[in-house]
Amino acid sequence: MFTADLLGYFANFFDSCPWGTASGRCVHSGHIVSRPRTRPLYTPEERLRRDASPWTIVQGVLAPIQFLVFLISLGLVLNYLITGDGLSVAIFSIIVKTLVLYTIMVTGAIWEHEVYGRYLFAPAFFWEDMISMLVLTLHTAYLAALLTGSLAPHDLMMLALSAYVTYVINAAQFVLKLRAARLSSNQWQQPTGAALGASR
Repeated sequence: MFTADLLGYFANFFDSCPWGTASGRCVHSGHIVSRPRTRPLYTPEERLRRDASPWTIVQGVLAPIQFLVFLISLGLVLNYLITGDGLSVAIFSIIVKTLVLYTIMVTGAIWEHEVYGRYLFAPAFFWEDMISMLVLTLHTAYLAALLTGSLAPHDLMMLALSAYVTYVINAAQFVLKLRAARLSSNQWQQPTGAALGASR
């Protein structure tokens, strides 16, 4: 009995079923109880500011461009590491990727200020911004090592790869956050007495 109760507790705690999530409920010992709803990614006022901001479009354009540049650069870096050829073009691609990153970071900070009233670490995107700082640090370290000649070409490429790994993690954070926001927006807007079992 203890084991069954414990498993049931953890199953409900980590339950990601869309029906349970949308209805805002879970079941304990056969009784339906309310599950607290979390704050949405945007309040109604923040959503209006987001939709009115020109930087929203800028971010929407820059994000896929940066991902495309990343894919091209990743291929060139891996090609150099495997074949030993194409060092110059690989270095150039990393520089371009870093410049695009700087651009999206600056415009993203402006966007965050317009929507949330602060340039970085707004509660809604705190952990995403934290990892973004690591991504920015690693890219900047690459440029510094390149300019000073402090690392050999192979070590430079490995530093770039470490920066790219953190970039992928950061991009996944934003994708998951925005997806979760879409899934929970209807739940947050529903009145407390909304029909159980509704799912969208």
